[in-house]
Amino acid sequence: MKIFKILFLLALSLPLFTNAQTKATVTIQNNSALDRKETVVSIKWATVLSSYSNIDTLNFVVINANTKKQVPYQLEHHGNFAIQNLLVQIDIKAKSSLNLFIQKGKPETFTVKTYARYVPERLDDFAWENDKIAFRAYGKALEKTEGDAYGFDVWVKRTNKLVLNERYKRNDYHLDHGDGLDYYHVGYTLGAGNMAPFVKDTIRYSGNYHQWKVLDNGPLRSTFQLTFDAWNAGGIKIKAVKTISIDAGSQLNRIENVYSFDGNNPLEVVVGIIRREKPGVIALNEQQGILGYWEPTFDNDGTTAVGSILTTPVNSMWISKEQILAKTTIKANEPIVYYSGAAWDKAGKITNAKQWFDYLNNFQQQINHQLIVNIK
Repeated sequence: MKIFKILFLLALSLPLFTNAQTKATVTIQNNSALDRKETVVSIKWATVLSSYSNIDTLNFVVINANTKKQVPYQLEHHGNFAIQNLLVQIDIKAKSSLNLFIQKGKPETFTVKTYARYVPERLDDFAWENDKIAFRAYGKALEKTEGDAYGFDVWVKRTNKLVLNERYKRNDYHLDHGDGLDYYHVGYTLGAGNMAPFVKDTIRYSGNYHQWKVLDNGPLRSTFQLTFDAWNAGGIKIKAVKTISIDAGSQLNRIENVYSFDGNNPLEVVVGIIRREKPGVIALNEQQGILGYWEPTFDNDGTTAVGSILTTPVNSMWISKEQILAKTTIKANEPIVYYSGAAWDKAGKITNAKQWFDYLNNFQQQINHQLIVNIK
């Protein structure tokens, strides 16, 4: 009789235990006054496991509670063996919330929207892109050659497809074959929003990157590290590691730099954007840390927009003959985060200076008003 009662109690409790372990509900709250479109949201994997401990990482889906459709997602490792975060891409209205269900199922094949890779066949380039824009940094093999450059390069796009491999294979990326081109000039400047030490009122450029490491590679976020060997920055020996992430749907990269040098004194650095000879439209907002530039139009190639957003206090902003600059300070071995990127008017989404500056202002507000994520 006792055995029967025990089995009966177990039978009653088992369904409750099973339900608790086969589903998790994620609530995303947008308390800001801005709609978020194509936004990649990061959910800590440890939090997912706390509500859904027996999740099968190869057989689960994320469902939008309103549309009942699958939501694109990515398991982010950030260079680790263990999963760090669950990334999802969503749209969410201002002053609203969205529920997502994480449950067992066969995930759809999601479109890969970000990509990054080392390009040994083109003098050690490192190139990366998403469904909006593309960039590259210059490597060791290009140093001290006629084509050397210090800053970030922009490859404009008017397609949501990934184009880097095709363009490198074609080896003709300075002409528009229908999806965009590389007509951005960097030279001996910071290009499209690179950062460098500013010592004794002079920009102290490093050499090009010498080591690289891909931490994650799509479909929603690609992250990589570029390591720069020590250089003499006005009498200060400095090393740098730059960790760059690009999200699907974004015009801007997240850039986290760590500078290593001796001493406890803060070091001044600048973020810069190359300035063209012909007039463009420049917007400087020291209080919000925003550099915005709508370049002059280059004949049939159109207009490139470039912008940077600093998340640390800005000491000053100014326009030199060659660059638009924002100065801030760093400490040794402490990460500094900022955002930098570009857009192209021929992509048809951002077609004038006001739209670009509005985009940068809205992006800055999104940084300061993060979405709130809860899971149960």
